[in-house]
Amino acid sequence: MTYIVEYMTQQHRCCDESFAAAEEAVSKQNWSEASAQMAVFSRDLGIHFTNEEEHLFLAFEEVSGNTGGPTSVMRVEHQQMRGMVESMTQALQAKDADNYLGLSETLMILMQQHNMKEEQILYPMTQQMLPDTAAVISSMNDL
Repeated sequence: MTYIVEYMTQQHRCCDESFAAAEEAVSKQNWSEASAQMAVFSRDLGIHFTNEEEHLFLAFEEVSGNTGGPTSVMRVEHQQMRGMVESMTQALQAKDADNYLGLSETLMILMQQHNMKEEQILYPMTQQMLPDTAAVISSMNDL
């Protein structure tokens, strides 16, 4: 796969799956499964953010010359989501399903909005601007 849009969207879907599995386990108060799924989600989300911040965004900024635009907005949103994941992890450790599920709902909305901006705007722009998308993709970690 050499297309940025497809590759990065696939990473979004991997994160979505483990996120939903963790949420379902919490709603059933299956704490061991919830912890396992949250660990997978946290790992996958971390890999995805690293792929974007250390590879894709840098390549975009180098080609576009723009470091204060869409990539800076995406980085701020990543930080917000990291904070939400930390709060969810704490709620999970406390076995506080209500708090976890409330935070989960908020994070889901943030992720949906964030992913839409990336999938519909940033990834296509990056795909169009980069001369060698295969090289950028090959520099990334796989989920």
